[in-house]
Amino acid sequence: QVSPSSSTLRILSHTLYHEGIQGLYRGYKSTVLREVPFSLVQFPLWESLKDLWSWKQGHVVDSWQSAVCGAFAGGFAAAVTTPLDVAKTRIMLAKAGSSNASGNVLTALGGIWRTQGLSGLFAGVVPRMAAISLGGFIFLGTYEKTRQLLL
Repeated sequence: QVSPSSSTLRILSHTLYHEGIQGLYRGYKSTVLREVPFSLVQFPLWESLKDLWSWKQGHVVDSWQSAVCGAFAGGFAAAVTTPLDVAKTRIMLAKAGSSNASGNVLTALGGIWRTQGLSGLFAGVVPRMAAISLGGFIFLGTYEKTRQLLL
């Protein structure tokens, strides 16, 4: 993705040579630090939206309604966690030895803030929201339909 002129094998061998095995896991901590807040926003919001919709219509939501709630919850969670996603991406793509390559999320966020401001922290927010909303619709709707079929 980052270097279309290089093959995956070449990038892998370059990373292993210069950074060792830990170079392959450079973004692990930043990914976890993104996913935990994302899930803490998405799932309670999804459940709350389903509860509200159920209360308004007087019966439990259908799977398609749960999917709509999942799309909104996922999109919102994606929006509010975009700065963490931007930092994670910068860490993963950083050149070995750079300050971002250290994996420190706060350092990455500070650097983005200083150089690009708020717009840098929210770079890519619209496509991220769109993709995760679609995923929330499909996955949470499918989960709800499967749950309804099994119970």
